[in-house]
Parts: sequence; C-alpha cells; structure tokens
Amino acid sequence: MEIRTLKYFLAAAREESMTRAAQYLHVSQPTLSRQIQMLEDELGKKLFNRHSFSITLTEAGILLRKRAEDLINMADKILDEFNSLDDITGGELYLGLAESYLIRYLAREIKQFKKMYPDLRYHITSGDTEQVTEKLDKGILDFAVLAEEPNDLKYHFLCFPQSDIWGVVMPENDKLAKKEKIYADDLVGLSLFCSKQSWERDIHAWCGEKIDSLNLEGSFRLSYNASLFVKEGLGYLLTFDHLIDTGADSGLVFRPLEPALKTKIYLIWKRHQIFTPIAERFLKQIKKSFLNHQSQKI
Repeated sequence: MEIRTLKYFLAAAREESMTRAAQYLHVSQPTLSRQIQMLEDELGKKLFNRHSFSITLTEAGILLRKRAEDLINMADKILDEFNSLDDITGGELYLGLAESYLIRYLAREIKQFKKMYPDLRYHITSGDTEQVTEKLDKGILDFAVLAEEPNDLKYHFLCFPQSDIWGVVMPENDKLAKKEKIYADDLVGLSLFCSKQSWERDIHAWCGEKIDSLNLEGSFRLSYNASLFVKEGLGYLLTFDHLIDTGADSGLVFRPLEPALKTKIYLIWKRHQIFTPIAERFLKQIKKSFLNHQSQKI
C-alpha cells in the first residue's frame, strides 16, 4: 500500500467523483480508477459505492479514510522533520490545543521564539483531551495542551503559570446576572450547556451529589458555539472565564462559581519523545519561561 495510492483514495472520497478527483490530481480518470481498484483488491473490501454521477464511501471506505488521513499526516511530518534537521533558522512545530484563555502564554512564547527562528512554521490543531492525545500518541503532534491532569506514566508535562476559572455565561438581563457568584442550588431546574468531558469531571467534582439535580441540556466541544445558544435564551453555559466575549455590547455576562472552581492547564509531550531540533529548542525556552513565571509568584 503506497502513500500515493492513499492520496488518490482521499481525493476521490473528498470529491465524491472520479472525474473531479482525477482533475484535481492531474491524472487521467482510467489511471485513478485503476489505482482505486488495485487498493480494493489489496484490502479485499469495496471502498466506494458507484452511482451514475457520483461515488460514496462504504463502511470500509469510511474506516480507511480515517486511517489514511493519519498515515499521510505522519508521512508529511516525517518529511518535515528530516528537512528541518539542518535548518538552524526554523522548522515545523505541531501542537494540539485545548480551549483556554491561558493559551495566550503559548502564543507569547511562539512570538518570541519566532524572533530567534524566523523560518519557524507552526501548525495548530484544536480539540478536547481525547482528540489531541490521540494525535500526540500517533506522533502527529509534538506537544498538546490539556485542561486536565495528564497521565504521568505516558507523558512529561509543564503546568501553565495560572489556572482557568469556571463560571456561568448568561444573558445580561437574566435574573441570575444580578448575583456576584453562582452556587449549585442556583442552577437546579435550568437548562445547562457544557462540554461532556468537563461535566463528568469538573462540574461533578464541584457540586458532588447535586449533579443529579442539574440538567445538561446539550454538550458542546466549543464554548463559542454554545454561547450562541445562550444568546437565544436556550440555556446557561458553564465554561472558563475569558473564552466568551462578555463585553458591554455582547449581551452576555460571566459570573464565577462558588465555591471557586479552577482548572490547571498543562503542556504535555510523550515520554521518550525524539524531538526535531526546533521542537527541542522550543521546549527548552518554554521550560525556562514557565519557571520564571512560577518564581515571580513566590
């Protein structure tokens, strides 16, 4: 199974047409069809359902698409790593990030790092813990940022200088907006939005047995999307401070939870990770920077 053949397959899956995929790849349609047929023969599975003017993936094709995307990302990263071995002015960094206001620390470090290495190129993937650690474990990412304590048997990690603060985002004219802090009892009977991961871990730990009295109306991976539902009066969003615009013209306000709920943010990387030169230099810089922040707090 060749990388080129997998790229042909992904183009056909994306375009849902052999004709359009062949045009995109700059190959003839018979050549593309032959490569797909050879791939199906090799796997012993039909990958596409053929229709009069289109093609769609079979269940086997859907499975292969996910695996092929990972393999091609890995192949591209390997090439980038070898190309950057002798590059003393830059290289490639791959990061998977949780949603957090504290990402600003990482952005500042990248800004400073790019002054020293002007040819630095960085690639950002966003997602929850499951999404980014899967890519990190496969070697697609160099680093990941998690909003939960990492598994120290699998990863090395650095703790960000600050923690995220939990609260409730609601319309500014809501009766709860008059309160300075929000207790678990205030949320009973309300429609709540939160990420499923945080609901089961952070919110459950915060309110204990009262979790059974709270109603998770809908789960969202991205707080911004949930805030649009809040604006429409569909519920209340449990999220970190600063993720949602709650300025004077936003129509929304943020109120912290009581007792205060804070979440630490971590930069992680695999144990026994073999870094490219640029990734190794970046880690050295960010370790020094985070250590300086911590010493200033003491």
